[in-house]
Amino acid sequence: MPELCRFYNIIIRMLYADDEQHHKPHVHVQFAEYKASVALDGELLAGSIPEKQLRLVRAWLIIHEEELYAYWNKAVRSEPIGKIEPLK
Repeated sequence: MPELCRFYNIIIRMLYADDEQHHKPHVHVQFAEYKASVALDGELLAGSIPEKQLRLVRAWLIIHEEELYAYWNKAVRSEPIGKIEPLK
């Protein structure tokens, strides 16, 4: 599962060919012992993550929306994707 970005101890990843389970473009988020799937529109699809970190992830998703949708389209075709710079 390629890692897209890491910031404030939050790790964001995107799987290849991962459009079956949630049927919506999304990323996988890990923070400490928490794991969640979050749609690119910010909807929490599965799992759990503290609200503070979820707000950070949602802000990051907004900032990188265009890149993320481009990466999603590549990932569902199993094409390589790159990394995204963390929040500063």
